Amino acid sequence: MKTGLKLLWIVCLCVTGVYAQNDLPLQVDNSTIKPLQSLFSSRLQSNLEKQLMANPQWKRLIEQKKMAVGIVDLNDPNNAKFARVNGNYMMYAASLPKIAILLTAMDAIDKGELRETAEVKKDMRLMISKSDNQASTRMIDRVGYEKIEAVMTDPKYEFYDKQLGGGLWVGKRYGGGGDTNREPLKNLSHAATVTQVCRYYYLLANGQLVNEKRSKQMLNIMENPELHHKFVNTLDQIAPTARLFRKSGSWRTYHSDSILVWGNEPNRRYILVALIDDASGEQIIRDLVKPVERALRNTLL
Repeated sequence: MKTGLKLLWIVCLCVTGVYAQNDLPLQVDNSTIKPLQSLFSSRLQSNLEKQLMANPQWKRLIEQKKMAVGIVDLNDPNNAKFARVNGNYMMYAASLPKIAILLTAMDAIDKGELRETAEVKKDMRLMISKSDNQASTRMIDRVGYEKIEAVMTDPKYEFYDKQLGGGLWVGKRYGGGGDTNREPLKNLSHAATVTQVCRYYYLLANGQLVNEKRSKQMLNIMENPELHHKFVNTLDQIAPTARLFRKSGSWRTYHSDSILVWGNEPNRRYILVALIDDASGEQIIRDLVKPVERALRNTLL
């Protein structure tokens, strides 16, 4: 009898552990959250490159450093896998770096530097879900460039690191006007690298941006994007029930997208980031989802 009860207790613990991972932020021990770069998977890297390089246009863009892609496999949250192409190559990223403003605002709110008013909460949602430039500019003006830079370069995050090619940066209001604070490496006003954006989503999924409470707030703001193009356009078709947390950007030939996909089944749980400098970038980003999912599936085989 005692043996049977013990087995039942073990099974319950295991089931509870599995289902706990169905919610976000992930409920994992902090000691298991490793630096993303240490989770590099040569097998996933090989499968990703195979899928990308099979397309002649993508191969050319990658070789010209006009296309960068990063993925994080979250199928097993305790054994995440990371792969990237042109991972540390910083590019103009248009509205994607608005996620840097969101983190800065949450950091300021948590420290009592910014009041969490109804207007602030509304602007944060508009800034992310609709990529509203006026709401984004109001948020920039509330926190200031110095605060954004301080959070992006904070040793806790290091989302902008000159030794690693730069990263996330917002140094110009959206819509023009006002002073600027461009990043020092390439003089870009709105910048990103796929590695740093992947890190952002990885830490967010694990409740590590500011703290678990603020991470959950950020996830709520980023979920259910109201713009259904790029990655979301394809995922609406192939994974209509998956939870999507997303921020994208476009300006002239620069197209970017970033997403945390959380499917009902663990085999469709991943982070995907793309930065592209090409007139057909929006369509390329739509077309990326299926080959990336093939790369992820082939890694599991």
